[in-house]
Amino acid sequence: MRYLNWDKPIGCVFKREGRAMLFFVLSLCIMNGNAQESKESFKLSDNDIDLIYESDNAELKVEVDKKQRGLEIATITLSSGEKFIPEKLSIKWAVPSNNIAGYWSSSAFLNKTITPDWGPAKVKSMLSRHAPVISLFGYDDANRQTFAVSEALNTVITSTSVKEENGMMYNEVQLFTEKHKEVKEYKVQLRFDTREIPFSRALQEVASWWTTFDLYKPAIVPEAAKLPVYSSWYSYHQNVSKEELVKECKLAKTMGFESIIVDDGWQTLDSNRGYAYTGDWNPERIEDMKGFVEAVHDLDMKFILWYAVPFVGEKSAAYEKMKGKFLSYWEGQGTYVLDPRFPKVRSFIIETYVKAVREWDLDGFKLDFLGTFRARKDTDLVAEGGRDYASVNEGTDRLMTDLMSSLRDVKPDIMVEFRQPYTGPAMRKYGNMLRAGDCPNVALINRVATTDLRLLSGNTAVHSDMLMWHNNESTENAALQLLNVMFSVPQISVKLADIPKDHFEMVRFYTDYWLKNRSLILEGEFIPYAPQSNYPMISSEDRHKKIVALYGNVVVNVSSVKEMDIINAKTSNKIIIDVVGEKQDYNYAIYDCKGKEVKKDRIKLKKGVHAFDVPASGLISLIPKK
Repeated sequence: MRYLNWDKPIGCVFKREGRAMLFFVLSLCIMNGNAQESKESFKLSDNDIDLIYESDNAELKVEVDKKQRGLEIATITLSSGEKFIPEKLSIKWAVPSNNIAGYWSSSAFLNKTITPDWGPAKVKSMLSRHAPVISLFGYDDANRQTFAVSEALNTVITSTSVKEENGMMYNEVQLFTEKHKEVKEYKVQLRFDTREIPFSRALQEVASWWTTFDLYKPAIVPEAAKLPVYSSWYSYHQNVSKEELVKECKLAKTMGFESIIVDDGWQTLDSNRGYAYTGDWNPERIEDMKGFVEAVHDLDMKFILWYAVPFVGEKSAAYEKMKGKFLSYWEGQGTYVLDPRFPKVRSFIIETYVKAVREWDLDGFKLDFLGTFRARKDTDLVAEGGRDYASVNEGTDRLMTDLMSSLRDVKPDIMVEFRQPYTGPAMRKYGNMLRAGDCPNVALINRVATTDLRLLSGNTAVHSDMLMWHNNESTENAALQLLNVMFSVPQISVKLADIPKDHFEMVRFYTDYWLKNRSLILEGEFIPYAPQSNYPMISSEDRHKKIVALYGNVVVNVSSVKEMDIINAKTSNKIIIDVVGEKQDYNYAIYDCKGKEVKKDRIKLKKGVHAFDVPASGLISLIPKK
């Protein structure tokens, strides 16, 4: 093993378009043909970055673009005169752990605490799983260091940890940990943000940065994708029927729900919760699918149908057609996972969905289990034997690109839902609805999942997991399911005809509230607080109004005079605000979770602390007196 180091890298500094550009040309043409690993260093936002490439088969160049103070982007290029297979490339650096309270990644979820270097926190991202970004945040929610790469198609491993011996944070980005196809040139960008801004803003700007790449141009989001949805899954599971669901739609429509997702069960009479009979996509349980869709359309609602994209069950007729074109077998579920690198597989999937839209007039799809489109250790990564792609990720990208193009030719405003974890930057170009992962009856998980999604999803519609609760639940506690996803598009999955009257009134009140404030909720400045505590407070605001939801006993700071709603999404009834701006007279009204006004008054809010009694799961609305 040999490390190459030069006292000074070859470089030059010059001006281009008013920005300072610093080039490091790191020549890795090694004189000794036995050298297998090379190491070089460069600076990025005053951080010493080590670049380690485990081969000598290519020349390496690094270009650093200083966007602004604290924000720099390094473009790393591997190139050769002949085709080569890139080997593992590691990017490493260390920073003092000063004011670093935790880390954020798309897989950190409920535990955003820093881990020691003998067990670093890692996220493995690729086309169909997670996102290549980590944000280190301070105790004040400020960004300490957010780093991301432009490679969201192939596998990237990002990690962070603290070393107990010296209190340093060790960060790393690994590329080419899996076999890659032959190339003559490969480029990747590393984005480095150390600006003192909220961590949430740093992540939102990473999401915007990804959209500047042609490969990650987001799909258009139709208006219907940003409206509440009724889902059949938790309420009916696989026992779906046209008659029952049309009745549910009639009730849901009166409450402001504009679409229905008919989930698993429509395609088979088997109710074993496996997928052995999945893959033929014939409406065995709902024979009159066209009539079903028409009945929903007559209610002026959209119809979205569930499909498990990769699955061909071992007892389906499609199994014989697709035999030999599988990536893997899912033990216990009775299904095979199709290999998208085969043109025949892609044609089979695309023709199935296009036919469904044309024959049944569907408005969209819930496309499930895309995360199973990934290479295993024993996957043969070659474009042979009928495959026209060696990479599973590239085959999946071709499948989804062609599928969406074909569907939009039939219905330009087609809606497509994906759920975590296949919600990364590349997935936004196919889907326009990104949903939280399954978390039945767990409000906390739904809140964290939807909040994490909001931070990386830009204008793509972020949906909650379907809301459900027991009919004997108190109305206040049932309301918490809806309040915890206030800043996403709500999906509900209870039998509306069976829930208690108080539950019905609660859902109607808060759905109506959400619809009236939809533009502010979805398009305002979105700020989640205290990520290490799972966001006990979340707000969204524009020039005129601010909505704050409290999920813990925290104080709300009021610094500007504008209309403000504070939602008491907790079981205690005390709301405390701290006025730090100018004093102002307010009219205010307090409501319970069913929308009943329990108090109305006026108050002069002077500088200092003020307390209000607000019913559990209720809200207080403060309007400046003119």
